[in-house]
Amino acid sequence: MPAASHRPCTPPVPHVLRAYALLADGHRGALLGPDGVLGWLCVPRWDSDAVLSALIGGPGWYGVTPTGAYVPGGRYEDGGLVYRSRWITRGGVVECREALARPAGPHRAVLLRRVVAVDGPAELEVSLHLAAGFGTAGAAVPARDEAGRWTLRTGPLHGRLTGLPNARPGRCGGLHAVLRLPAGTRHDLVLELGDRPPAAPPDPGRAWQDTEAAWAADVPGPDELTGLPGRRDVRHAYAVLAGLTGPDGGSVAAATTSLPERAEQGRNYDYRYVWIRDQAYIGQALAARGPHPLLAGSARFVAARLLTDGPDLAPAYTLDGGPVPDLHRLELPGYPGGFDVAGNLVNRQFQLDGFGEALLLLAAAARHDQLDADGRRAAVVAAEAIAARHREPDCGIWEIHPDHWTHSRLTCAAGLRAAADALRRPDWLPLAERLTAAALAESLHPSGRWQRSPDDPAVDAALLLPALRGAVPAHARPTRATLAAVLADLADDHHCYRFRHRPGPLAEAEGAFLLCGFLVSLAQLQQGRLPEALRWYERNRAACGPAGLYAEEYDIAQRQLRGNLPQAFVHALLLETATRLAQAG
Repeated sequence: MPAASHRPCTPPVPHVLRAYALLADGHRGALLGPDGVLGWLCVPRWDSDAVLSALIGGPGWYGVTPTGAYVPGGRYEDGGLVYRSRWITRGGVVECREALARPAGPHRAVLLRRVVAVDGPAELEVSLHLAAGFGTAGAAVPARDEAGRWTLRTGPLHGRLTGLPNARPGRCGGLHAVLRLPAGTRHDLVLELGDRPPAAPPDPGRAWQDTEAAWAADVPGPDELTGLPGRRDVRHAYAVLAGLTGPDGGSVAAATTSLPERAEQGRNYDYRYVWIRDQAYIGQALAARGPHPLLAGSARFVAARLLTDGPDLAPAYTLDGGPVPDLHRLELPGYPGGFDVAGNLVNRQFQLDGFGEALLLLAAAARHDQLDADGRRAAVVAAEAIAARHREPDCGIWEIHPDHWTHSRLTCAAGLRAAADALRRPDWLPLAERLTAAALAESLHPSGRWQRSPDDPAVDAALLLPALRGAVPAHARPTRATLAAVLADLADDHHCYRFRHRPGPLAEAEGAFLLCGFLVSLAQLQQGRLPEALRWYERNRAACGPAGLYAEEYDIAQRQLRGNLPQAFVHALLLETATRLAQAG
C-alpha cells in the first residue's frame, strides 16, 4: 500500500517495467508509473536528451500522487494512448487522466493531466523537477507570471506549467504543491516543454478534444476488428504503433534507452531510433489486414533511406532520417541492474537482411496501392544492393559478429520474390533462386533443418521467417525440420528463445523473446496446426503488464518484462499473428 513520500527533493524509485504505461504523440514519449510519476521524457524528440530521467537514476520527474496510503490501478481508454491513473485511498477514489496532447509538433510537447475526485475528496502531492541533458543542465528555475502560470528554463528547454498557481519553489529546485479537490470536482494541469519559448497557452478542454479526435482517426474502431482473437489488445497495438511513429513514417523501436535485458549482464541498448527491419515488420503486419496510413508511412520512410544511401543503407536511423549517434555512456546511476548509454553501435554495422526486409515492405505496400514512384525506384536500389553485396558477411538480425547468416540471405530471397511479383520484375527471380540454392548447399544441417550459417550449426528461431515470408515453400523439408528443431531446443512453456548463447538452461542467458513466440505461432499456423498456433499466440499475448505494453524479452520464471519499453516489433507481430489467425479461422 504505497504512500506519497513527502520528500520533494528525493527522486522517486523505479518500478518493475510491467508497471509502466506509455504516453506518446509521435514525436516523443513518456513513461508513467503506478504512483503517478512521469519518470521518463525526452524533448523535443525521441532521441533528444531526457528532461525527465528518474527512470534511469536522473534528477528529473513530474509526479501527481495521493498524499496518503493508496492502492494503485489504471487503464487506457479504448482506442488510444490516453491513460487513466486510478487510486483507491482511505478517503475514496481519485483518478488522473493523462496524455501527451495531439496533434503534436516537432518543437513542443504538451502534457495534459486532469485530476478527478471520483468518490470523496482528494488530496495529492504535485512535484515537478525538470533537468535537461539527462540532468546535466541542473534543475529548472521557476518564475510565476501575473496569471499564475510558472515558466521554467533548463538547458536549451523552455517549460510552462499552468494550473498550479499556489505551488512553491523547492529548496532543491522544482515546484511543489498539495492539490486538494472536493468530491466530484476536477482540476487541469498543463505542462508545456520545448526547444522554443512557449506561445499562447493551450486551452485544456480543447486540447483534450483534439487529442481524442487524433486517436480516433489513427486507431480502427472495435467493429473493424471483429473476429480477431484478443481484439482489445490488437486495437491497443495499433495505438502503440501510432504513438511511436513520427510524421515522416518512421517508428522508433522503443521509447527508452538503457533498460537492461538482464541484470548485470551488460546488455543495455538505446532503442530510440528507427530500424529498417522493424519498420518492415510493422508495415507487413499492417498490410496483413489491408491498406493503412502507417503502412504507407513505413514504405515512404524506408524508400527515402534507400534513395539517399543506396547500397550503404544503414540498419537504423533517427526519426528524421539522420545517422544514429555513436555509443557513449551517461553519468547516471542507471535503472537497477543496468547502466546508461546513448547512441548505438548499430551505426557501424552492415545488415544484409535490411535490403530483403525493405523489398518485402515495398511489395506489401504495392499490393495495396500504397507505393509511389519513389518507392518503386527504391525497390530497384534494394535489389541492386543485394546483387552487389550478398556475398559479404553481415551482422544479421541479432546484430552480433559478422558471418554469412542464413537468415539474411533467405530474407533477401524472400524480398526479391515478393517484389518480383508485386512490381512485375521477373528479372529479379534468378537472383532469388541463386540465394536459395546457396543456402541449401551451404547452410542445411545434416538433420534437414536450416542452421545459422555455413560455419554455425546451431538452431535459431529467426530461421522460421524465411518460410513465413515466402523464401522457401511452407511444406518443404527444411521448413518443417526447422520448426521441429526450434520447438525441441528453444521452446519453454509456449515461449521461445532466440538461440542458445551457451550450454545450460536457456533462461540463464536471457529472457524469452516475444517476437520469436509470435513467429512460432505463425509457423504452426502455416503448417495447418490452428489449435497449437492459438496456444502460442495466447501465451505470448499474455506476456505484458497491466497497461498492455510489451518489452523485447520476458522472464518466464519471474513473469517480468526485460529490455526497453515498449518494443514496437512485438506489438507489430501480435497484430499480424491475430490477423492471420482470424483469416485462417
